[in-house]
Amino acid sequence: MEFPEELRYTKEHEWARTEGERVRVGITDFAQDALGDVVYVDLPEIGAKIQAHQPFGEVESTKSVSDVYSPLAGTIVERNPLIEERPELVNEQPYGDGWLVVIAPDDPRATDGLLDAEAYRSFTEDGAA
Repeated sequence: MEFPEELRYTKEHEWARTEGERVRVGITDFAQDALGDVVYVDLPEIGAKIQAHQPFGEVESTKSVSDVYSPLAGTIVERNPLIEERPELVNEQPYGDGWLVVIAPDDPRATDGLLDAEAYRSFTEDGAA
C-alpha cells in the first residue's frame, strides 16, 4: 500500500495534491484495492461547483459502485481525459495517470485541514475503511 508523503488525504479515501492554485484529486491506493477492478468512472463536467465532503462522482468496479467525495469546495477545471477510455488507470496508477479531476478551490488553504500521509496510514490500519 502506498501513502505518498506529499499528498493530503480524506477519511473517504481520496487524495489531494496542491499544484499552485489548483488541487488534483484522485482515490487512494487503499480505496482502489478495496474496490477491485474499476470498469467505469463518472465525473462532473468542467465548471461544476462542488462542495467539501460531498459526492461529486462515482467509481464503478466489478464489486460495487462507490461515491467519490470532494476533499474541498471549489470548481472543476479539468477532468482526466484518459479515464473515460481507460478506467483501469485508477487501479494501475492511483497517484499518477489514474487521477480524476483538478479543482480550483474556493479556499486555497483548504487542504491544510486534510490528513497527512502518517495520519491516513494510521486511519487505514485501524480498520476504518
